[in-house]
This record gives sequence, C-alpha cells and structure tokens, in this order.
Amino acid sequence: MKKYSITLTETEREELEAMLTKGKGAAQKLRRARILLKVDNGPQGPAWTDVHIHEALDVTTKTVANLRERFVLDGFEVALNGHSTRNQRLPKLDGECEARLIATLCGPAPEGRARWSLRLLADQVVELKITDEPVSHETIRKTLAANELKPWLKEEWCIPPEQNGEFVCHMEDILEVYRRPMDPKRPVVCMDEMPYQLISETRTPQPLQRSRARRYDYEYKREGVVNLFLAFAPLLGQRYVCVTSRRTAVDWAHFIRYLVDELFPGAECIVLVLDNLNTHVGGALYEAFPPQEARRLLSKLEIHYTPKHGSWLNMAEVEFSVLSRQCLDRRIGTQKLLVREVTAWVNARNASGATVHWQFTTADARIKLKRLYPVWDMAGAAPPTAGIPPAPERVAKLAPDVPAKRQRKASGKTAASIAPTT
Repeated sequence: MKKYSITLTETEREELEAMLTKGKGAAQKLRRARILLKVDNGPQGPAWTDVHIHEALDVTTKTVANLRERFVLDGFEVALNGHSTRNQRLPKLDGECEARLIATLCGPAPEGRARWSLRLLADQVVELKITDEPVSHETIRKTLAANELKPWLKEEWCIPPEQNGEFVCHMEDILEVYRRPMDPKRPVVCMDEMPYQLISETRTPQPLQRSRARRYDYEYKREGVVNLFLAFAPLLGQRYVCVTSRRTAVDWAHFIRYLVDELFPGAECIVLVLDNLNTHVGGALYEAFPPQEARRLLSKLEIHYTPKHGSWLNMAEVEFSVLSRQCLDRRIGTQKLLVREVTAWVNARNASGATVHWQFTTADARIKLKRLYPVWDMAGAAPPTAGIPPAPERVAKLAPDVPAKRQRKASGKTAASIAPTT
C-alpha cells in the first residue's frame, strides 16, 4: 500500500474536471490535474498505480510520487499550483520605519536641495537613525510606490482659505447662478482675461518628416504682450474673444460696452460672472465714458464676483484652457496673426455648439468642501435677540411715570403710524 494515499473530495474533483474541460492554464498545472484525478482512491477515482500513470501520461514515477507527497503534506492547492517562487525575505523597512520615512519626506528638504531624491532619502534614513542598516535607493523607491508618493512632482494649485465665510458666500452665489434656466432676456455670461506673449521665430522651423518630429530653434524673439478678453455664454454654447494691446480698466470698460451693445443688444440684463480683479469695477465705466453712458451700461449688468482664490468657479477659465491647448500652444509673432487665428478658433467652436456642462452644485460644495465653511457652534450660540427686551419694556424702563400716549410718541409708534392706510 502506498505511503501517501490521495482521496479527492467532490468539490476538488469537479474543479479539476472543469479545468481540463476548458483546457486553459499552464501545461504543468494541467498535467498535475490529470495525475491527481488518476491517483484518486475515492469512490469515484480510478486509483491508478504510479507505473500506470507513467505509461499513460508520459511522466516519471518520481513525479507522481512527489505529487502524492505534496498533496498529503501541503494540501490540494499546493499540489495543484506548486510552492510559491516569490522571495519571502522580510522587508527592510517595517511599519514604524515607513511612517518615519514618510514623515521625513513630507517635510522640507535639507538646505541646498530643492526637493527630495531617492538617494538623498536613502542617506537620511541612516543619518536620522530610522534604520540600523543602510538601505538602497531601490528600497526607498518601492516604499514610495507602495504608498503612492512622488516627491519629484509638484502642482501649481489655487488653494482656497479654510473656514472663510466670504469665500463660501461668493462660491454659493456663483453656483446658484449656474443653476438658473435659460432666459434670452437675462443671459448668463462668464468673462475673463488672459495675457499672451507674442513670440516670433528667428529661424525657419523644419517641417515634420518620416521618422522625425517637427523641429524649431531654441532661439526666439519677443514681440510684446497682448491681452485677450473672453466672454462665454454656457447655455448658448457661444464664446467671443477680443484681443487688445493693453489690460487696463478702460480696456475692460470698452469690452463691457461691446458685450452689452453688440453681443447681447436685446438682453434686458446680462448676468455677468467674472473674477474679482481691481479693474473689474463699475468705476472703470465712469473713467471710460460719460456718467450717463456709464450708468446705462451698469443698469444692464448683474455682476457676480468669484471669490478670491476661487477663479476655478469661472467657466471662462475652462474655455481659456481649451483655447490655449488648441490654438495658442505655438509661437505667434504678430497681433494681426493672433487675431486671425483666434477668430478662426472661435468660429469653429461656436459652429460646433461646444459648451461646458457644469455639474458642481451648492449641495456638493457643502459636502466636498466642508472644510471651507466656518464652524458654528449651535449649542453655544446665543439667539439673535438675546439680551434685547421688547420695545414697550424699554420705553417703560426709560419713563415709568409717563402716560401711555406720551410713551407711544417717545417710541415713534403712534396710532396713526401703525394704522393701515385706506
């Protein structure tokens, strides 16, 4: 009788038969499955001998004997899949060491270094006595990759102030404006501006060729800076761009008149969303036009400012991003050429009806940006009228001996003033 006898359960037999029926898997794994089915001494097993299996499956009797032993000692899974060949060495950095390494990484780099590097971190691990033995930069790399840390990357971000009532007030105001339905008499228009550096080539670029990218010389010539005003009506899917030589309050005022009189002449009022810049004020209209004209233009505007450090709420910035990638990401040397290229982009994008589908709402802001809202203690807050007695009591305390008629006069509430008019 064999020293190692195999008896498969019904579940194990079904798994092996299903594997062989599909025929998918490593050849060695399928061969082990066939051997296990043949050596099964259970009620449904054929209980073949090692020699019989050697002749039928073209394997050595030693292979069959080893598989029997592995099944009895290590179990079904190890017999079928074999022992893991992965390196089982203990990590050089345990949980505490990883935490200290990450804390070091999140702190400032040493003097004279702009940022952390893998080799610098490997040296600091020993200097700061995070580990007793030195580690390689590859160990540091694996640790950072496991924790999804990339110290060589940094992003320029618009960081809002936390727990700031003014910020969330302006933010919710803008979000409520974006919820308004389409109204041709009161269109929602997002306005923004952007400087652009004119650059001309000093040498003729070489065109794209097979197996070679387009080439341009590193040397260039600055031709001055211009300004781009952009007005975007998201519900209409239309945008308008104006190129000016300067960016002053007077230039902004002239663009506002262009917006009111030429772009939306039939609108009763334009709901204008724009950034809170020092030139985006009503006083700029009075500096550029006579008082009557300035007042007329202001009466056509309903201005909503984005919060400071919250310009991402202005949908015009989304359009500027598309304009920069699709049109301005190259060297343009003259303002005339820039106007022609931008006009072509505007006409094509307006014809396609492209727009921005804003999904972020006030309800989302109160959940995702909860840290920006001031913390208000409901338990410790006093009611608005705490400590303020009713008006009759105040008058009575001031003049307890004065007749009621004189008290009403003192309080400014006579019978004639409170009686309804007919």
